[in-house]
Amino acid sequence: MSLAARLARVQQAEQAASAAHAQAGLQWRALGACWRSSWTPGRIVVIGLAAGFAVGQARPLRLAGGTLWPLLRTLSPLLGDAFATLAKTATSAAAPPSVQAADTDA
Repeated sequence: MSLAARLARVQQAEQAASAAHAQAGLQWRALGACWRSSWTPGRIVVIGLAAGFAVGQARPLRLAGGTLWPLLRTLSPLLGDAFATLAKTATSAAAPPSVQAADTDA
């Protein structure tokens, strides 16, 4: 097979690939529009109720074996310290530079 014939086949394959890519993009956008239009408020409420019922039937606290409360008591100081540190950095970043300089001197 000559080089010209191979180049022609490559160009034909590139054109076919770009056409398939464009078609896939159109189909993807159509699917997205259909998906968004199908989520009506009534369907959202029904799905939420069904999901809540399923979670309630699973009884996740029973699966934890009653170890959830001691775990939360153990982790609460750690979480409290983390939130306090975040709050302090947020307030120091929001304070004017003169207040930050006075804070570091003290």
